[in-house]
Amino acid sequence: MPRTRRLLLPLLAAALALPATLAAPPAQAQNFFERLFGIKPERPPVPPRGVPEGPPAAPAPGEPGPAAPGPEAPRPAPVPARPVVLKAPSEDGVIGQELQLNGTSGTLKLERAGPSVTARIKLPGTKISQPAESCTVPLANGNPITLSSEGKPEGAPRFEAAGAECPLRFDVVEGGVLVSSLGQGPVCTFSNADCATTPVGLWGPAGATLIPRAGEFDTARGVADKAVRDNYKLMTQRARREDVRPIVSEQAAFSADREQLCRGYAREGTHGFCHLRVTENRALALATRLGANTAVPTASVAPRRSRPKPAAEPAVDGVNPDTAGEMPPE
Repeated sequence: MPRTRRLLLPLLAAALALPATLAAPPAQAQNFFERLFGIKPERPPVPPRGVPEGPPAAPAPGEPGPAAPGPEAPRPAPVPARPVVLKAPSEDGVIGQELQLNGTSGTLKLERAGPSVTARIKLPGTKISQPAESCTVPLANGNPITLSSEGKPEGAPRFEAAGAECPLRFDVVEGGVLVSSLGQGPVCTFSNADCATTPVGLWGPAGATLIPRAGEFDTARGVADKAVRDNYKLMTQRARREDVRPIVSEQAAFSADREQLCRGYAREGTHGFCHLRVTENRALALATRLGANTAVPTASVAPRRSRPKPAAEPAVDGVNPDTAGEMPPE
């Protein structure tokens, strides 16, 4: 057989099979040409992961369907929060100290007399006949007044002078005393001395002496504010629904009363002593109402670490360390 005919026979066979191939399905036609020309078939594309292929097919009649999800496991009950307790002040911190109302006027000195505590008080005020002039009235003619101890009903020591000419209550704070009136109003009038006094407020050190401790007070104020917020939230969580509104109103009134009380303290905007002490006692009062043991504090202010001083460089022989860089005389 001539060589030309041998080359044309495969082409003729391919031409005769072409119509049948075109009439066959695309997959069969593709397989034919792959076998004819030796083309390697490509792998079918893999669908991307995570893409749903469609809703699951419904089970055939009589076949069981997919199992229903079982009930969720019960979650563990949340651990009840505990009140935050700050360190309670002690009367020993103010015994023998000369305290002044708002750090500016009058004098208050607590002293020990055996098992009792006494107070010497000079109340500042204004003259009744001439309100523009100031005056001072010593209670009990300057003699010590024996105070009755009322324990710690709100977490801090409390004393009272109910039988004095001006009945007063003394709540100890750290470094001072919060004085409130036991009478009909905050003003005590002494007609014989022509003086009207308002002793209600914070009695503490002079404002100028507190300025060096402003940084310490600012750090402690953050701890006290957080303790008040945490105890307030805990109280609202434990209260019944009808008791929540009075608690919210009380907390709002405390913020306003604190601002009004501390407004007159000397240099308060610089050191913040009054705001800190009033806030600390408020946190203790809330913790006491929540049933906490205020004798064991759970929160405190971490002491500030002093920066280490840089080590002095060793002196070099022949060079004065006070005049570094200078050459020694020859």
